[in-house]
Amino acid sequence: MNTQVMTKVADPEELAALQTRLQEEGVGGGSRIGVCATGCRAMGAQALAQEFRDQLAVQGLDDDVSVVETGCHGQCARAPLVLVEPQGYLYGKLKAGDVADVIEKTIRNGEPVERLCEKVDGVAVPAMADIPFYKAQRKEVFRDCGKVDPKHIEDAIVRGTYQAVAKALTEMTPEEVISEVTDSGLRGRGGAGFPAGVKWNICRNVAGDEKFLVCNADEGDPGAFMDRALLEGVPHQVLEGMIIAAYAIGASRAFVYVRAEYPIAVEHATMAIEQARALGLLGQDILGSGFDLDIEVRMGAGAFICGEETALIASLEGQRGMPRPRPPYPAQAGYLGKPTTINNVETLSNVGSIILGGEGSYSAIGTEGSKGTKVFALAGKVVNTGLVEVPMGATLREIVFDVGGGVQGGLPFKAAQMGGPSGGCLPSEYLDLPLDYDSVKQTGAIMGSGGLIVMDEETCMVDIARFFTEFVKDESCGKCSPCRIGTRHMFDILQRITDGEGQAGDIDRLVELGEFVKEGSLCGLGQTAANPTLSTIRYFRDEYEAHINDGACPARACKQLIKVWIDPNKCVGCRVCLDVCPTEAIAGGKKLIHVIDQDLCTQCAECYEVCPPKLDAIVKLTGKEASDFESLPAPVLYTEWRQKVGAAAGQPGEAEGQ
Repeated sequence: MNTQVMTKVADPEELAALQTRLQEEGVGGGSRIGVCATGCRAMGAQALAQEFRDQLAVQGLDDDVSVVETGCHGQCARAPLVLVEPQGYLYGKLKAGDVADVIEKTIRNGEPVERLCEKVDGVAVPAMADIPFYKAQRKEVFRDCGKVDPKHIEDAIVRGTYQAVAKALTEMTPEEVISEVTDSGLRGRGGAGFPAGVKWNICRNVAGDEKFLVCNADEGDPGAFMDRALLEGVPHQVLEGMIIAAYAIGASRAFVYVRAEYPIAVEHATMAIEQARALGLLGQDILGSGFDLDIEVRMGAGAFICGEETALIASLEGQRGMPRPRPPYPAQAGYLGKPTTINNVETLSNVGSIILGGEGSYSAIGTEGSKGTKVFALAGKVVNTGLVEVPMGATLREIVFDVGGGVQGGLPFKAAQMGGPSGGCLPSEYLDLPLDYDSVKQTGAIMGSGGLIVMDEETCMVDIARFFTEFVKDESCGKCSPCRIGTRHMFDILQRITDGEGQAGDIDRLVELGEFVKEGSLCGLGQTAANPTLSTIRYFRDEYEAHINDGACPARACKQLIKVWIDPNKCVGCRVCLDVCPTEAIAGGKKLIHVIDQDLCTQCAECYEVCPPKLDAIVKLTGKEASDFESLPAPVLYTEWRQKVGAAAGQPGEAEGQ
């Protein structure tokens, strides 16, 4: 169906009739192949979708089976992902050569292609609902993502999107909408967790002839992509929340402020706005309610500081993105000095279900102080990276092990970084901590927007603090000196420590500086910039002390504090390490025990990564271990070294020919 020629819906009855008609026509149903073409696009998803179309056409099945380029399915570790309906089979890591099998076995015969399925204890699990990654989640915000075509409003309408708009605009007063959202317990998902209904009510009650709503999609945390996925995969769900929020506060203009680095999100949001406008769901007298609203997309230049409300407003106004002191708060004086409400993408995506289901259904999920679900971007040293949605109060253990499949390589869990550059690191002792706004804050971390980076025993916590401090240092707008100068000094100290040049008193200096930056900075960026450093000192102080006092990195991750060494007792001269060395620092040949020239070695550890696990011939040495390092004077034959070792131990050597 072409949205451009669809008749505008004039009232809720016409919207309901349209939904019924689309359902009867089979829109969004039947046999469908849903190819994730947002995050999976980098893995060749669009070419894969075209291959499906081409082969279906050749076999005369293109009228019976639709190929849909959808939003994110969530399990990014298995990209590219394809969901086949109505069977509900989810296939991962597909290549063009797999298309014929999917068509023959699943489309024609309804059977799974087992080699493309998730394996659990060696057994193929084809159904998406049965895969542990999904089974342990509760999809509310992401219920439709990956199941609808984000480029067509018909798919959204079939699944009930905009019905909440009809109810709010024609059956409820703005005050009743605010009351419903307030009673639901919805808190802002952008990081601070401020009650959404309270924020709306403040803006509603401020006198003003014009008010504005802003959807904050300036998602800048490293590793976080929840908001991007929502805008890319279910843009109409976001618009639905925006229309209801604008009605509640009395705004007639709204903006989607999204970073320009999200081109797919920009494209899909722009298309969704145009389609909603063409259908009469935006513009004047929406659904005959007398309420007028228009929405436009504004692109940010990628400054992390513009995630902060007042800096975002400055950017919207065409100024340099820099924060200002508060009060007044944006709800009192925001865009163009007018009352303005700013909500995060995920926050707005919850609104429709609250209005349709009532606050009781929403507040039944979660904890006493944190209701609903939370979406996390699970990344780092975890088996199943991707987007995870769980009820508030789920534990870190449930997310990392039940959903995420545990730590890669079976290594011990060490910590998880929550909240991005503004967050902190939670050690293994908090694996059973219920994750909600209040409990996480007590640990020295914050929930943040939902970034969750898993770390194993090979992760250096001092280096993690250095990484995030460098990020906030570079992203500081420079307006206030505590943030501008303090983060620079903190980074310099952390860099010195990871370079093996730490000094006595550095830990105390970092704590003092961190507290100063925290207390003296103007905005949330500076006020939370020290969290990664302070939390790692709090829980991993021994690692800082080892770096400073012993010149050692316990995780063997800091290049200046390690040496890579080939153990002559285990090396068999297989040449694997020699072939990958970028500086040709490894000498040796076939059946010659290899030797690393430390003057040429950059400690990149490429050789360490490729050495066969059964040999384990390459080791990383740090601190005292590295100072005791001795290399062979020259490569020797494996058999000669065995004879030499045997003689030194008073044992018969390896005889020639054995």
